[in-house]
Amino acid sequence: MSLMTTPTIGQLLDSTVPMARTLKLAYLETTAERAVLQLPDQPEYHNHVGGPHAGAMFTLAESASGCIVLAAFGDQLSRAVPLAVSAEIAYKKLAKGVVTATAVLGRPVADIVAELDAGQRPEFPVTVEITREDGAVTGIMTVLWTLRPNS
Repeated sequence: MSLMTTPTIGQLLDSTVPMARTLKLAYLETTAERAVLQLPDQPEYHNHVGGPHAGAMFTLAESASGCIVLAAFGDQLSRAVPLAVSAEIAYKKLAKGVVTATAVLGRPVADIVAELDAGQRPEFPVTVEITREDGAVTGIMTVLWTLRPNS
């Protein structure tokens, strides 16, 4: 008898978002409260100053935001699709080596689901801090997400 296993959030993201898989992101924590992903230090994704390229850090942070959305609203996927509406990133300090992105929801899950229940298309921010190994914040991203009800 074979056991059916549910894919982890990381496996789900890797299978549906090839860019995340390409960067070899590590999924350290993926809960509805917080998602923590790491980008390994990979010379092929370095910029002109030897740190991770801005595009790689953007993908890391956006992927962390997607993980928390999947963890928080995975039970809503039969009736709504999560979509990123906009994203803004600020690069604060030079990133070198391994970088970590930590994402948190900007609104309570229950409030967002209540809007969906009321027939609305809820929008909610996810804030992501990118840090290097010494703990310094190298970037901050805010992604505005929506849950678009299925027609």
